[in-house]
Amino acid sequence: MAEKILLVEDEEKLARMVELELRYEGYEVGKANNGRTGLGMALSGEYALVLLDIMLPQMTGMEVLRRLRRESAIPVIMLTARDSVIDKVSGLDSGADDYITKPFAIEELLARIRAALRKQPAAPAVQKLTAGPLVMDVDRHEVTVNGQGVDLTKKEFDLLQHLLENKGRVLSREVLLDGVWGFDFVGETNSVDVYIRFLRSKIDESFGVKLIHTVRGVGYVIREE
Repeated sequence: MAEKILLVEDEEKLARMVELELRYEGYEVGKANNGRTGLGMALSGEYALVLLDIMLPQMTGMEVLRRLRRESAIPVIMLTARDSVIDKVSGLDSGADDYITKPFAIEELLARIRAALRKQPAAPAVQKLTAGPLVMDVDRHEVTVNGQGVDLTKKEFDLLQHLLENKGRVLSREVLLDGVWGFDFVGETNSVDVYIRFLRSKIDESFGVKLIHTVRGVGYVIREE
């Protein structure tokens, strides 16, 4: 199966040229012409690598990169007309894997893509997340506590997965909303509180465990007993 690359670029002619070259090399390509859409697509889990411009409408490439790195380790190559040392350092310090300045030779870009993809470890055949007696089988969409199944809705499962993937790290309501509900969600941050109560009822209270913790004034975290 061809690897999928996400191109986040608002210059239409450049985006089309890069897309055609990538497809010629056998890659599948997704495109976004603004930062907000690009971030949502990058967080979808469908792509193996992101080509990210810095100067984007709605959300800058640097902000996209910072938010993306809260959730994902997907390789990111910055594409930009900026070539100052400060800009390069800022991009790399924010989590970019590489940096290429426009105009660039397509052969160089393809070589950098191949190098970035080679660094990625092979994905495990089955992904399981754990916290104490709780086990989540992501592939099977199953959750158990002490070997007993827990019946969760899709949103409850997604929220629990997000917390487990960041076990030990306190996540704010805003980060949870962005990661689970998405940037298009229209509503209040108390939606997170409501679903946290659902999870506590089904897991902590039902099984007599203490896994989901509140950090007052900050957010929520999963810690093992």
